[in-house]
Amino acid sequence: MIRLEGVTWAPEGHRVLERFDLSVEEGRITAIVGPSGCGKSSLLRLLAGLRPPDAGRVTGVPARKAFVFQDAALLPWLTLRANVALPGRFGPIGDVDEALARVGLAPHADKLPAALSGGQRMRGSLARALVARPELVLLDEAFAALDGLTRAAVQREFLALQAEHGWTVVMVTHELVDAVGLSDRVIAVSGPPLVIRADLPVPFPRPRDPSAVPALIAQLEAVYAA
Repeated sequence: MIRLEGVTWAPEGHRVLERFDLSVEEGRITAIVGPSGCGKSSLLRLLAGLRPPDAGRVTGVPARKAFVFQDAALLPWLTLRANVALPGRFGPIGDVDEALARVGLAPHADKLPAALSGGQRMRGSLARALVARPELVLLDEAFAALDGLTRAAVQREFLALQAEHGWTVVMVTHELVDAVGLSDRVIAVSGPPLVIRADLPVPFPRPRDPSAVPALIAQLEAVYAA
């Protein structure tokens, strides 16, 4: 169990989190939804260890983590293979070519990011996460820039990787459809400072029945309408 206990973070006096508590179950996908600027991405950065809290504590976070961003964050002067291999600068990694093949990018390994489509760049980001052999994967609006068909394909690949490797996932998204469609638990937040408005389990097995999803989306919409 990953826990945030009484966490406060207030850069330059701006209270983004104040005595915030959260528990995240290992091996599950937890979605954090809420309006822009409420502190969702700051929460991910605290979990990633990119910044320490001013007060409180963050415990149970595994050492092996991967962060997947909306823009894929590939270095434009490196080939796709070299980008995927970047985690090797910080520790042992898995087989890069195997990871590229796993996400269908083996034929594109020697291309620069500019020669790839948006969906291919995002698959490259997933391959980089895979090669890092993480226990925790943090997604910050990772699918937001993709078109509908590409988004669905990349999400299927992501779910297959999560199921295969047992990743613990915390994902931030504005899209309620993504939150309900991908996660085991949806936490609705507002802020700043960040507060939990609702904490809802997603009781539907995968693959999700599309007819079951709207009811839970309506529950989440009602949280913000109240």
